[in-house]
Amino acid sequence: MCRAKTNSPIVWLSGILILSAAAWATPLASSARGIIPSDVQQIISVDYRSLKGSDTAMALKQQVLPDSLKQFEEALKGIGIDPDKDVEQLTFASYRKAKQGVKIVGVAQGSFSTKTALKKIRLNKIKAVKYRDSDVFPMSDGMYMTFIDEDTLLFGDSSALRGALDARDGYVSTLDANPAIADMIASVDSGTVWSVLDQQGTQNMLISALGDAGKLADFETLKKRITGSRYIMNFSNGVNFDLDVVTSDTVTAATLSSLLKAGMLYKKMTATPTEKLALDNVTVNSESSNLQMHFKTDDRQFQALIRSPLFAAVSK
Repeated sequence: MCRAKTNSPIVWLSGILILSAAAWATPLASSARGIIPSDVQQIISVDYRSLKGSDTAMALKQQVLPDSLKQFEEALKGIGIDPDKDVEQLTFASYRKAKQGVKIVGVAQGSFSTKTALKKIRLNKIKAVKYRDSDVFPMSDGMYMTFIDEDTLLFGDSSALRGALDARDGYVSTLDANPAIADMIASVDSGTVWSVLDQQGTQNMLISALGDAGKLADFETLKKRITGSRYIMNFSNGVNFDLDVVTSDTVTAATLSSLLKAGMLYKKMTATPTEKLALDNVTVNSESSNLQMHFKTDDRQFQALIRSPLFAAVSK
């Protein structure tokens, strides 16, 4: 959902961790699965209940919280929903919509009262626009929202929201019709943190990570054998981050592992102290048909990393 602008492995790692800032997650609820179109690029979830359990997690959230999410939180408060108390889970999905590029929708689930919210909306004289049988309400900055059920709220720009409602109403296929993504979700959604990324998004991520090595003819052949990626992150004992890049065979996974290791060694020659600190805590290998990357550090080191100029630069 975001792409690093430079080609260093540490920027790639930081970019992934930025996405993880919105991803202390629980298994994807059926109401969310039913409104995500099948041509999905990435899914990220947010478990707001878990944010308060880790000072490091809260520091990361404050550092990289995007303006759009801040605006959404303020909009919820405007209709009587307190994100810190009432919202339990946020799911963000980016999907490709024909001729319109990538769209992003969000699904908020929790213990908020739909009746109370609708009453506040009416008091604020916010008028609904009908889309089939759904009442769609305008929010700030071009964002719209609609209630899917008593405890589920869908939001996004007008086009993105309509695409999600099309999936819910059966006009386009849903996430469950995409086995490549659905299978990856099944392997990670029991973790504290998880996200999945499709083939094209994973290829772009690896190109950024590999730098000049990504320009080799071998990589052009290898990237066709990449099927997607998934990650898990937790804060129970420091910071642990595990990424799997799923490929079609063991040779591809092993070759990608070698290329990434070479890129990291090259970067260490010119790295700043902050970059070296992060790179020293990264391990890369392959197992079966998966390229595996692991990042581990303690809370103190990680909080220093997210306050660094490098992290600030890539989080914009």
